[in-house]
Amino acid sequence: VAGHVPGAVSGAWAGNLDAGGRLLPPAELHRRFQVLGLDGRTDAIAMCGSGITASAVVFATELAGLGPARLYEGSWSDWVSDATRPVATGSEPGTPG
Repeated sequence: VAGHVPGAVSGAWAGNLDAGGRLLPPAELHRRFQVLGLDGRTDAIAMCGSGITASAVVFATELAGLGPARLYEGSWSDWVSDATRPVATGSEPGTPG
C-alpha cells in the first residue's frame, strides 16, 4: 500500500550517514533531527518498511542527544495490515520533504 502514517515526517535513515557510510557526528545528527522537527521533548517514533532500518534511526537519535526514540517494530508492514488504520498520501502541511 502506497502512503504513510498521517502526520509522519520522513527522515530516511541513509541521511544519517556520511559519504563513506558511517554515522554522522553527534552534532550533525542533532541538527538533522532538529530540521525534521525532533527537539528532545517530542515523542519520536521511528518506523520504516519492516522495522530494520528504523532501529538505526533510534540509535542515531540517542547518539544525537535527542532520544530515546521509540521503535514501531512492525512499521509500515504492520500499519497497513489493518484496513481501519488511516493512510495519508502526498505532502502534509508543515512536514519536511
